[in-house]
Amino acid sequence: MNILAFESSCDETAAAVVRDGRQVLSDVIASQADMHAIYGGVVPEIASRKHVEAIAGLADAALQKAGLQRRDIDAVAVTYGPGLIGAVLVGVNFAKSVAYGLGVPLIPVHHVRGHISANYIAHLDLEPPFVCLCVSGGTTLIVDVKDYTKMRVLGATRDDAAGECFDKVARVLGIGYPGGAPMDRLSRGGDDKKYTFPSVHVHDAPMDMSFSGLKTAAINLIHNAQQKGEKLDLPSLAASFAGAVSDMLVPRVMEAARLCRYRKVAVAGGVAANSRIRGDLEKACAQAGMELYLPPLSLCGDNGAMIGCQAYYEYLAGKRGGLDLNAYANLDIEKG
Repeated sequence: MNILAFESSCDETAAAVVRDGRQVLSDVIASQADMHAIYGGVVPEIASRKHVEAIAGLADAALQKAGLQRRDIDAVAVTYGPGLIGAVLVGVNFAKSVAYGLGVPLIPVHHVRGHISANYIAHLDLEPPFVCLCVSGGTTLIVDVKDYTKMRVLGATRDDAAGECFDKVARVLGIGYPGGAPMDRLSRGGDDKKYTFPSVHVHDAPMDMSFSGLKTAAINLIHNAQQKGEKLDLPSLAASFAGAVSDMLVPRVMEAARLCRYRKVAVAGGVAANSRIRGDLEKACAQAGMELYLPPLSLCGDNGAMIGCQAYYEYLAGKRGGLDLNAYANLDIEKG
């Protein structure tokens, strides 16, 4: 089954062709990161306009790279939430028109479910159940992946997402947007014990997280040093900050796996590219005798392949979208 998939939830326009859920025939992406870097973050109106400009050309490019004709497509898939509402609408409306024109089913896909399924592409042996840590610029969740389309949230951030914190601290430091990769590079060689950041525990919700205090503490530290003319050890600051984020995430996902009695842990989303978090998870899983599934860096960010992969399993579960399919800024991963 060949699925033509589209992703446009934030600042990447992506199209891909995926066969039978696991074989990626093509995956093309048009990134807007350089444009939004001027503003230090994504400007929703600009993102939506750039999606409109790019998506049709990417659809043709995905087909050409896959070596297929339009008649070879069996279904069309699209992210329908969560995300920037204008951006998501572009993908949804375009996908509806393509599905209608080709006379094939339309499959709506939850964006974070797509991130989880990136692991199926990278690890052909991976099957549910497992616990997945989903971390990106807009999402921080610990998910019990019971089956390909049956999921339960075990823990979530109460405020900021982990990736958002990296972005905002990086913006204050003036080292670039998106902030995850620059912060990761800056942290190399730094002393992760030099700066102390708060660690938050949510009463009566041990799997939940809170990053707003951590973010504020880092920004205040930077501003205070600037006002006093003091020089900060920036590699150590970045290393300490990454360590604090990892300390919030890793013990919780390991405890979630233990409580679920699973021996498999996966990670998904843009922040899954962070070297400190990956390293800490590798150590924790090795000590616990658990299998760890990490997507390659190329599949950590937003892409169309992950949407096409998840769409295959949604299709098998009977999920379809009509011409009345809407886009959603917020969408429950459990309902999909």
